[in-house]
Amino acid sequence: MLVWAVTAWLVFPLIFMRSVSLQEASKYFFRSALGIILLIILFGKTVTDLFLPLDTSRKKSLLYVVFLTAYALAMAGGIILILFRILALYLKSGSAGDIL
Repeated sequence: MLVWAVTAWLVFPLIFMRSVSLQEASKYFFRSALGIILLIILFGKTVTDLFLPLDTSRKKSLLYVVFLTAYALAMAGGIILILFRILALYLKSGSAGDIL
């Protein structure tokens, strides 16, 4: 629970930013980057627990598998939302024209 609290605190400004601007995002760049890294690690752990459980001698309950799947899908949606916010910020800043 502590890891989730820290991750939520790190990513909070990026998700709930009123206006997506470079000045607002640059203040929280390293904080958001660390939060995204933690989210990806937690997502990887969840997917690993879902597809490669450590205890294969016992069958997992259906409720456990359903909730773990919903949890993994919610995390994937959160990661995609954050990445789209970053992409919108990048395209809005005007620096995308330098590469294209």
